[in-house]
Formats: sequence, C-alpha cells, structure tokens
Amino acid sequence: MTGLFSAALTHTVAAATRADDPFLWLEEIEGPGALAWARAENDKTLGALQSDPRYQRFYEEALNIFQAKDRIPYVSLGRGGLNNFWQDEKQVRGVWRRTTLESYRTQSPQWETVLDIDALAVAEKKNWVYRGASCLPPEERLCLLELSEGGKDAVFVREFDRDAKAFVTIGFDLPEGKQDVSWVDGDTILIARDWGEGTMTHSGYPFVVKELKRGQSLGEAREVFRGEPTDVQAAPFVLRDSEGTIHATGAVRSISSFEHEYVLFGPRLPIKLNLPRKAIIGGIVSGRLLVMLNEDWTPPYGDTSFAAGSFISYDLAEWKRDPLRASPTLVFKPGPRQALGGFGVTRNLLILTILDYVQSKAFVYKYDQGAWRATPIPLPENASVGLTAASNESDKMMFSVSSFLMPASLWYFDAATERLETLKATPPRFNASKHVVEQFEATSRDGTRIPYYLVRPKSAKLDGSTPTLLYGYGGFQIPLLPSYASLMGRLWLEQGNAYVVANLRGGGEFGPQWHQTAQGATKQRTWDDFIAVAEDLIQRKITSPRRLGVSGGSQGGLLVGTAITQRPDLFNAAVVEVPLFDMLRFTKLAAGASWTGEYGDPAIPEQREWLEAYSPYQKLVSGKTYPAPFILTSTKDDRVHPAHGRKAAARLAELGQPYFYYENIDGGHSAAANLIEDARKAALEYTYASRRLVDE
Repeated sequence: MTGLFSAALTHTVAAATRADDPFLWLEEIEGPGALAWARAENDKTLGALQSDPRYQRFYEEALNIFQAKDRIPYVSLGRGGLNNFWQDEKQVRGVWRRTTLESYRTQSPQWETVLDIDALAVAEKKNWVYRGASCLPPEERLCLLELSEGGKDAVFVREFDRDAKAFVTIGFDLPEGKQDVSWVDGDTILIARDWGEGTMTHSGYPFVVKELKRGQSLGEAREVFRGEPTDVQAAPFVLRDSEGTIHATGAVRSISSFEHEYVLFGPRLPIKLNLPRKAIIGGIVSGRLLVMLNEDWTPPYGDTSFAAGSFISYDLAEWKRDPLRASPTLVFKPGPRQALGGFGVTRNLLILTILDYVQSKAFVYKYDQGAWRATPIPLPENASVGLTAASNESDKMMFSVSSFLMPASLWYFDAATERLETLKATPPRFNASKHVVEQFEATSRDGTRIPYYLVRPKSAKLDGSTPTLLYGYGGFQIPLLPSYASLMGRLWLEQGNAYVVANLRGGGEFGPQWHQTAQGATKQRTWDDFIAVAEDLIQRKITSPRRLGVSGGSQGGLLVGTAITQRPDLFNAAVVEVPLFDMLRFTKLAAGASWTGEYGDPAIPEQREWLEAYSPYQKLVSGKTYPAPFILTSTKDDRVHPAHGRKAAARLAELGQPYFYYENIDGGHSAAANLIEDARKAALEYTYASRRLVDE
C-alpha cells in the first residue's frame, strides 16, 4: 500500500468517524460542556441511588472497613526500618511513617511520621495524592517523592530527605508530567519525561532519557538515549545489587506493552542486549543476573532453549565482560498448568510465587555450587500468596495470605534462621460461615476449558434464584486469584448472594501463552470465555439472567461492555468501571496508543476490522435491550480517558435505554482519590447491584 493511499484512507476513516459520532465533544476532558454534562449525570445517579434506603448503610459499613484501625499496615523492609503509608478518617490523604520490626510485632506499633500528606496539601493548597518514593541505596536517606494532583498518572517529583523529614532545599524538583526517574548517585539522576515538542510518544509517554546533575535546570540535562515516537515509552534503567553497587546503566525501550529492548550505556557505544523482546530483567542475586521470559527463546550462543514463563540467570561477571555472548542457565520452568505469579530478591535469595491451577505457593531459590535449589516456604495452603516485602540487607521477607473466605494475614520469614511467624491478621469483616467456595470449568466456544471460582451460600437452591455478580478481567497477562474482599463480603455475600471470579484467556493465570492466545486478532476469545462462564452458571441453575450481573474495570470494563452488547439477554446488571469502550478511537484517547499490543491498531485496516467486530460503543444500537449498566469513571483519569464512559452513557441516552453514570472529578484511574471516595463508590455500586439483582 502506498503512503498516499494510506493517508487518504486515514483521512476518510477520520471523516467517517466524525460523521458517525455525535459525541466527540465529550472527549474534551475539562470542556465546559462536557463537565456540565457529567455533573448533571452525577446528580441524576446520586439522586436515584443515594435515596435508596440501603445506600447509607452500605456507605457507613464500607467507610468503617476502609478506615478500620485493625487493618494490616503493610510495610517495606528498608535500611531505616519498616515503612508504611497509612490513610484513615484523620489522615484522609495519608501519612508516610516508619517503625521498627520489634515495635511492629506488637498490637500497637509506635509509628514515627516521616511526611504528613494532609498537612502538606493544606500548606501548599494542593490536592495531593501520594504516589510513592524511590530512595537512593544503600543509605536510602534521599528520596525522589512522587505527588499527583487529584490522582492523575502525571506526577510532580521532589527530592526529600527522610532523616531530616524535609524537602531538600537545593534538590531535584521536577514539574508535573508522566515521567520515570532513577537515581545514579547522590548528585545524578536519569529522567524520561516531556522535554518539549516531539519528545512524547503517540501513547503520551516519554521516549527521551536525559541525565540531570544536581543544581542543573532541566534545560541543561544531557540526552543519553532516544527511542522512537511509535514506542510506548522509554525509561531509565539502573542495575544494582543488594549493596547498592551499580553494575550497569541504560534505558528500557518499550516497543509495545509487552515488548522491550534493553540498551546499556557503554564507554564508547550503547549496547543493545540480545534478549528476546518479551523478557524482563529481574535484578541480581548471588552474583547472578536474573531474567524472566515471556516467550520461548533459544539464545544466540549455546544450544539450550527456554520455554515461555521461565526464569533464567547469567553469571554476572561473565555477562559484564560480554553481555552479548554470555550463556544463561535455567532457574525455573513452569509445568502445564503452572505460571510464575511474582518474584523478588533479598540479599542472597530469589523469591518466586508460583501459581498451580490458580493456587499459589512461595519458594526461595538459592544459587549454590553452580546450581539453583528451591525450598518451599510452609505458608498456609489453598490460599493466595503474595510477596509484600523483601530486605536488601538480609534474607527476610513478608507475604500476604488470604482466600475468598479467609481474611488476609501477614507472614514474616527469615530464611537464614528458617523462622516463620504470623505478624498480623485482619479480623473477619463479614460472616463467612454461611458460604462455600467451589471451582468449576466452563467450555468456551472453541472447546477450551475456562476455570472459575464460585462463592455461594451453602443453602443456595439450584433453581436460578441466587443473585450473582460475575467479575472478570482477561487481559495484559494479569491473573485473578482467590482473595479476601471485605467489601464484597459485607455488602454482597452477607445479603445471601453469590460472587464469581472468571479466569479468562488474556489473563496470566496459566502463564504467557494463556495471555497471548487472546490478543489482537484473537481477543474475541476473552469475550467468548466470559460469556461461556455466564452460560455455565445459568445451565447449572446457580443463577439466571434475571439475577446475573457482570462487573469489571479498565480492560475489565471493556470485557463487561462486550458482554452486554454481544449477549445482553444473559444479564440484568453491569458495573462498568473506568472502561475502554470506543475501540475505534482508543488510540487517540489518553494513553490508549500504548495498548495496541493487546488489541491492535484501528488505523490499520485489517486490525480495525477485528476491533470493529466487538467495539462496545459502536455495538450499542437500537432494537436491543441492555441491562441498564452503571458506568463509573473519573475526570482525572489520564490513563483510560473518561470519554469512553461518557460516550457510552450518551449513546444509551440517545437510544432511550436506561443507565446510571457517575464521574468522580478526582481519583485518576482508580476513580477514587481517598477512602471517603472509595466508600462512596462501593456503596453506589452495591446499591445499584441490589436494586437490579436482588429486588423483586
């Protein structure tokens, strides 16, 4: 196809889109008309749902759970102690604080405040949302603090002295932007950000990395790497060991959401590593460089092949001498129904959590006498296990353990002494004695078996009468695991209802191939899987279309959109959070262009064809009855543009179809900026679900 023909086609498609879409004006995020529309919609929705007698009770119960003093204060294990970020009714925006392990073991730890975000917001008259801090090893005294105004992904970065508990007077201070920053040393950082015209990708992320010295202005920063405008983004890369020693610096070029190139800065020329594109460098342990593979790979040197989902390692000294010819060895290879859940490193150990048919276990891997040896950590079984903290100073680590009906607990493991203990446990937030958890399989359209979890009342009659919420995600290789959901339990299960989690293709429950089999041209498989689970629930008479609702956010919002447009007859409710919805314009909205690796590109005719086949916005048509969805989004969401949800609601209004729409002005992609907003969102959702699925 010639460039002239391509340009003409693009112009024709754009013109057709404008003609076919009367709601393009809702894409102007802060447009007066769009905001007035959103506020009017909010008033209608709040008036309807907050007047329901259940709303206030749900709100108060949700807020009590969110603000409970006996929540687990999850921590990181740093050289300065145990660090935690905490929010409650007094610290609405939150406080960054720290304590000692000895104090943390007690019922009432003594916390030392490092930074009070509420006080900072008042002093600076800003709607600050804390996004985390990166502290310079090994001392971890100087930190690059990220603050978001209103919950956006775009952040301000400011240097903070954790010992002095104050911002550094002549410190690094970066204006708002979508940016990545890494320490090199106490006076040098690497930054990827908006440097002016022509330095941001089509996805809205930076692709130019520069080096900035203390005292320099941004205009004086020295460029060290430049990717391509068609990339998703580029970010600085600093490879350190547990002592804080740097072994390499460079940049990571994200060609797509799942494909990366690592480029090392050399004394003469940059070196592009010959790793496969679907690989992630995971750190250094015991003189070994760790790499996670998300595709099958045969290294260019050697005759050993590695399967997708494996972990491999290189001898660090050999790799540093010649990173292009070093030979890797296997650390972990997944079995047929296994997947790597997560990983972390301590001073001497690699930690892996491994999923086995959507159940997880934790292992420590030690490199000794030329081989990796795995030792299981004896945590509770039949539960979800997640690594929450790992120490660079020692071989100490922490894990969260929970299941649908078992509250979360926090476990501490010292591999040096093999001491395992429960540090914290969440009290039950709902009565789980009346429910049971079952795992079933549905058969998708192409015959693939799709597992799902059902949490139902023990007394449920198999007559289709049980109100049921079906939740799914099915994208970006993210797994959905059994976990304790306090709000869902209190506001839904305790009312005698059922809850379902579907493990769809496109997710990460069974590794990279489970994801990659439902991408791009085959993304319809994710939607087929979800529909198959709904049909299976109805066939088993667990529920019925009158009592079945669907729920999901972001990619899950797109999932719900496809479900209610492809099979509206199966559902009577749909909670659609911060959704993708217009798949013919998603690349033009916020960070949408970064997800073409998952969905495809509507600018390419062949790919537009498969996107058009399921795009929910275009599939909202006259002559169909939709299950009055509840659409929630946020004005400040600079990841998934609020226009997706806005336009879906406007199209439903045009069709004369009932719906609910709520747009939180703050909150970013979470659609809530603090615990009060979280509680309001939960109360609205469960009030809506109760009205649609429980009421006669």
